[in-house]
Amino acid sequence: MANRWRKLTPKAAKRNQPHAGANKDVAKKPDNKPKKQNRLLSTLAMPTAGCAYAILLSSASLVMAFAWISTLYIFNPVQVSWLNKVLPEWAQIPLGNYERPHTLEDIKLSLSKQKHIAGEILPLDKDAEISFLLPVFRQRANCQSDCQELMELRVYQRSQESEFQSQPEKYYYLATQLSVTGPEESFVLDATSEQDTNLPLPLTEVKRLEGATPSPGVWFYLRGQRQQGSSKFAYGNIIYYNPQRTNLQSMLSWTTPNGQQPKWQQVTGNSQKELVVDQTVGLEPQLQVYQVKPVKLFLKPIELEAITLNPPALKDSAYQNALTIARSGLWTPAFEWLKFIQKQRRGVLPEAAQAQMDLIRLHSQLTKAQAQKSWASPSQQVLADLIDGRWGKALQVFEASPHNAQEIATLLKADQGRLWNRTVAALRVNPNRSEVQAWGALILAVQRGREHANSWLSAQPQIKKDSLAYIQSLLARVDGEVKKSQNLSNHPSQIIGSVQPITQVTSAEWLQLNSTADIKLVNNQWYQVEVSAFHDGKRWLNSPFENLKPPKTSSAKFLWQTLGITSDPGIQIVVWLPNGEQQTTTATIKAVQLRGGVLRLLATGVKIPDNQNNGLQPRPLALTNTALEWVQPSPITIEALYQQDPQKVKTILPTVWRSIQQSGDVSTEAIPSFEQMHEKLSYWPVQLIDLTNNAKPETVLTISAASIASLNQAVPGIQGEKEQSRPRSLILSDTGKVIYTDFTENSRQTLTAIAKLSDTHSLALLVENAHNYSLKRWSEKNQRFE
Repeated sequence: MANRWRKLTPKAAKRNQPHAGANKDVAKKPDNKPKKQNRLLSTLAMPTAGCAYAILLSSASLVMAFAWISTLYIFNPVQVSWLNKVLPEWAQIPLGNYERPHTLEDIKLSLSKQKHIAGEILPLDKDAEISFLLPVFRQRANCQSDCQELMELRVYQRSQESEFQSQPEKYYYLATQLSVTGPEESFVLDATSEQDTNLPLPLTEVKRLEGATPSPGVWFYLRGQRQQGSSKFAYGNIIYYNPQRTNLQSMLSWTTPNGQQPKWQQVTGNSQKELVVDQTVGLEPQLQVYQVKPVKLFLKPIELEAITLNPPALKDSAYQNALTIARSGLWTPAFEWLKFIQKQRRGVLPEAAQAQMDLIRLHSQLTKAQAQKSWASPSQQVLADLIDGRWGKALQVFEASPHNAQEIATLLKADQGRLWNRTVAALRVNPNRSEVQAWGALILAVQRGREHANSWLSAQPQIKKDSLAYIQSLLARVDGEVKKSQNLSNHPSQIIGSVQPITQVTSAEWLQLNSTADIKLVNNQWYQVEVSAFHDGKRWLNSPFENLKPPKTSSAKFLWQTLGITSDPGIQIVVWLPNGEQQTTTATIKAVQLRGGVLRLLATGVKIPDNQNNGLQPRPLALTNTALEWVQPSPITIEALYQQDPQKVKTILPTVWRSIQQSGDVSTEAIPSFEQMHEKLSYWPVQLIDLTNNAKPETVLTISAASIASLNQAVPGIQGEKEQSRPRSLILSDTGKVIYTDFTENSRQTLTAIAKLSDTHSLALLVENAHNYSLKRWSEKNQRFE
């Protein structure tokens, strides 16, 4: 066809272009023909010109068509595979490694053969039969929970070819795929964590980001979780599917210490929503806000850009001062200042400045709500007020009673800099505020002494005499209360115990700090915590607490101070769901009770899920923020340990087998040969960790019921029952001796976790007993856990 067009083109040009000689003759010959004849010639020439234009238009259309087919061929040859039906064999389009479309069942079967797991499909259109996202998982080795790790995302689109459309099954092409890995541990956990590593953490869940999205396409969040002490970190990635480019794009990694997931939220007030990641801890709001911004890249036309407060968007000293106090955590004063600046500018701010103002407003809404609540503890009320910049109101709470002054002094003494930084920032922009000066002096007085506070006050510019006298009276009050309580224990609370919901409370049975107040419950659940262990500021004490002798005149005050809950009555409640996932909520201690050596706490908090599986999950656990830190050494298999230390494995395997025999889970016949045991147990996970403080690691095995049931010598008749039991643990010393076991016959104890206590570098076992929890630490003297 192309050759024919090339032959016709010169002929058409020749008909429409007279030769040079003809032009010359026409120029010399007088024009005696009437004009009518000229019009006739023009009319006759029109069809010839129209034909030329039609040919040109057809050529342009063909060029555009070839260009489009070429683009499809470059980016997705499968979409032009239909041309192979009309092209001769020598001109067939090579499809390379692209495969024919497959049914969903074939896709899942192929993944299964590769030892991969197909997750739940997520529609990319209203109809999942048109296109969908398929998560691909793999089984994690040496895993006890959340064992499916996300490894890849795939997008499949239904084949539009008539050959497959006519089939009863639905056929799909693999349109695009994206390998995924979780964020590094050092990114997810606290910066102070001693266990931070660069190892990526596993992702175990894929969900669609619900709500109106700010751009065409589909947004997903990938999620995993990690327990660190009493905090449950959630983390993951944000993924965007671009239907116009048919590609998946990883937008950012995220982490939250409170378990919250990212969400779309209207922050800046424009037509597009922003992505908000809530990293709030306690009363300190911390929100990361990202805007969707265009990028001039073909495969990546958009990106998520964080709204930050540095640098300031305006070169204005007042605006910069407002952002300075906002960065220190004084969100509400900063927002009020920015509203005044906006009013001066007739309500108009540049886009970047407006975004910064909206970010500050979002934080201010949270701190305002906290300050307006009615807190049970004066220290919590003062903390909420100071975070919101309500200096004067906080002073009123401080001056209300001597008890308030003492409790608030304890709060200030424990401050790690967040309140001091706010004070310094507020005085930097307005050094004459007496109530701010008062709080600066109070913080210095309780942390560094009265003399240091006076020295700092004398250095303040233009401090008024009446303000100085007022602040001195506050310091005298603090000084008097500190002297009264200097021998009392004002340590942070470190408490561990079991929890159970209760429905009725008799006030007379409980001790409160304010003995005249009634115990009231508002829209919450009562919880009774039976304390198994706590730190009194000097050492750990274990139940029963028979040597705890409070004075008769002030029993409540003694117990509150001994437990360390005077300044912070908060306590975490951890419950295990049927799927093994941990869920943590915060409760507030309202009262205490000591009877017959049993110490109980009365707390109130939101309702927790019921523990429906009884013995299949640990009982609900209560612990305060600073009580302990979970320790989770990375497991290896017995086979991997054998490669490192064959003699150790040869020593421990017979001991492991005998321990399992003692529980009645396997036959009590002769122990198999080492080769047989190695073959059966080689995939079992072990952890190496020093629990006895001798610089030599012990071997910890956590063995599931399914692993025991898989042994050939499993006892008939009990296998099904044992498969429903919880994993049990066995700890062997560096010499191969059993130093802890859950495998004694009729054992009613289970190792729940290994933890590091805050007062020591040694590790402890958190063990669940029949009715409570207990902490067991290694006794060098008795060579056992006690």
